[in-house]
Amino acid sequence: MEPTAPTASGARGRLLAPDFARGAMLLLILLSNTAFFLYAGDYTRSDEFPDPTGPADDVTQFLMTALLDVRVYPLFAFLVGYGIVQVFTRRQEAGLSEAEAAAQVRRRNLWLLVIGFLHALLLLASEVLAAYGLIGLILCALFLRKSERRMRGWVIAGVSVLAVVLAAAVALVVAAYALDPAVTSGVPAVAEEGNRSTLSGSGEENYLVSAVFRVFTWALLLLINLFGVVLPTAMLLGMWAARRRIIEEPGRNLRLLRTVAVGGFTIGLLGALPEALMLVGAWNPPPFDGLTGAAATMASWTTGLAGGLGYVAIFVLAAERLTRAGRVPGPVGAVSALGKRSLSGYLTHSIVMVPVLSAWGLGLGAHLTSATMALFALGLWLATVLAAALMERRGLRGPFEVALRRLMQGRSRSTSRGAES
Repeated sequence: MEPTAPTASGARGRLLAPDFARGAMLLLILLSNTAFFLYAGDYTRSDEFPDPTGPADDVTQFLMTALLDVRVYPLFAFLVGYGIVQVFTRRQEAGLSEAEAAAQVRRRNLWLLVIGFLHALLLLASEVLAAYGLIGLILCALFLRKSERRMRGWVIAGVSVLAVVLAAAVALVVAAYALDPAVTSGVPAVAEEGNRSTLSGSGEENYLVSAVFRVFTWALLLLINLFGVVLPTAMLLGMWAARRRIIEEPGRNLRLLRTVAVGGFTIGLLGALPEALMLVGAWNPPPFDGLTGAAATMASWTTGLAGGLGYVAIFVLAAERLTRAGRVPGPVGAVSALGKRSLSGYLTHSIVMVPVLSAWGLGLGAHLTSATMALFALGLWLATVLAAALMERRGLRGPFEVALRRLMQGRSRSTSRGAES
């Protein structure tokens, strides 16, 4: 691997920032997914996490709610949208016509949808590849070959919808404090629909039964992600940013990146804090008990886009600074190597963790708490970082990236062999 230029790019001109972001975010996604396998705990306090067994669990659950939930997937969605435009551009640079390049991008999204379904059927209910593939198909049909002005209009529309929902959530909390307790004390709490482990089927000892739970939950999450505004808006923002080369040229966009880093992270954190504080019992809402909790969830969801974009900007700025001296530090290069193989890393995490943690497998999830599960996730992520670094040193690509590229290229594989996927 040759020394990198003093830009936010890695070896051979490949950008460090998105790979570094993908590699780091795989840890956060893994932390979020492993929470679905704590099926032996009691869920009397929340349907998101089992009752804590000590302070370490409280801290873990608070940090995951405040920093991870509904923030990690928008970041990945942004990078997926950014990558769509990059693939489209590189296919044309390899000699394909605009129509042929668009067809390959369409096939790529179709195969992500198929792989996502198989991923959910066989292993993980909370998988997100299918959502990215389905949303990508729609966005590419509407925007890939259209004007930037059209993109901006729909981005503004998506952000406006989230702002309206956030305003409604804030108004609901304010009303709950303002109204007379005697009026609101009879309002029932919002009914729970089942905890994470139940929805994922991780506690089922019969594998076929667990598959039924997984497919049902996957289909529900697919619809939520498709119509939930956050992921489509994040992907469309990524497509717009790729046209502006914001990640490729961070030096020209430092002011924008710094504003998004500070503002996005702050908005995301503030939006998630009410739900996180409620989870650990640090904030007890007034009457309208159930609806106040729903309002906190709405606030966390609507600000997830800002939080995800904040993370993107932070990673781009970090990559730009780290590469300024002309050499990528070893740990950063290792994480970026995993990011270059993010599809293989993501699927490998499921291939390892699901049989190890599930009741139908080794059943380790029954013996872990929120804190020890987080340590398990960290250890698995570090193992894949090490494996990716070794593959990078030997010049080996991720096996699932290779397979997806071949499926995407189809009959025109030989025409575009020189382009990066």
